[in-house]
Amino acid sequence: MMENILSTNKPHILIVDDDRRLRDLLHQYLSNQGFTVTIADSAADARVKISSLQFDVMIIDWMMPDEDGISLLTTIKPEITTPVLMLTALDDPDNRVKGLSSGADDYLSKPFDPRELVLRLQKLLQRQNAAPLVQHAPPLIYFGSFVYERERRLLKEGDRLIKLTTAEANLLSILASSLGQPLPREEIVKRLSDQSVTERSIDVQINRLRRKIEPDPTIPRYLQTVRNRGYVLIGD
Repeated sequence: MMENILSTNKPHILIVDDDRRLRDLLHQYLSNQGFTVTIADSAADARVKISSLQFDVMIIDWMMPDEDGISLLTTIKPEITTPVLMLTALDDPDNRVKGLSSGADDYLSKPFDPRELVLRLQKLLQRQNAAPLVQHAPPLIYFGSFVYERERRLLKEGDRLIKLTTAEANLLSILASSLGQPLPREEIVKRLSDQSVTERSIDVQINRLRRKIEPDPTIPRYLQTVRNRGYVLIGD
């Protein structure tokens, strides 16, 4: 089974949900849509599979017994760059923001149309390489103790690789491509070309990035807000 998973060129998806009926339905549907599917019935089961297999995208249910999806997400996201779609019956803006701020790259409320789920998964896969490079920006951008490699989309502090979520990596790539130039939220959303991204979710990701690169996130030095103009990345 392991050889079959590793040898296929199909996108490999992990579904983490305690609802057996939904797991089985998604397994069948997504397999028919061209995905290789692995399922986990709990956060503990998911950890085992994440430690031994490579996934291209994950679906994690929020409300699970023992350990919920948010807890799982916040502990695994610093260690992986795999995009995550949070699946939940909690359908209100505050919960959406909580899910995104915990590291989710997208958020889908139950009940949902499986065709929409497939479209969102495809968008997450496309966003891995969504942010284009602009020629006038340097290939290496330095700010403080950090260096950002634009072509490889890697953020480092010395020899240490800083883990970024897909959403954070896409956002940093866009800001780096316009180094020193403020970008309005609406322009950032446009460049991301993702209908699930909102101006409010951009604010959430900006705050997450600041916690990773700023000595004092409350007084940002490198990732600044320019009044009435948007966000700007400032290099040394």
